Amino acid sequence: MHNIRITLEAKQQLENLDSRTRRQVAAKIDNLQFEPDKRGKALQGSLSGFRSIRAAGQRYRIVYIVENREVIVLVVAVGIRKEGDKKDIYALMKKLVNSGFLESNE
Repeated sequence: MHNIRITLEAKQQLENLDSRTRRQVAAKIDNLQFEPDKRGKALQGSLSGFRSIRAAGQRYRIVYIVENREVIVLVVAVGIRKEGDKKDIYALMKKLVNSGFLESNE
């Protein structure tokens, strides 16, 4: 079983969701305690090392890193997948990685 940690950024994103969506996303995050490296999908390119899983009716994504040496799942971002939109979760992640705010494990 993995411990779940949530970055301040992801926590704020989660708090900004409506209560129903927040509950659905939080339940999906809780499920990451068990075999998180087998859930979701591995991201590519500049997001290599991160994984993503769908939540809340498939619109939202939870982006996370599995740290096996410490048995931790670190949730780094939560948001909507909306390709081409500046609020797209993967566009936000790329900004965070490129700015040095977040680093992948690879």
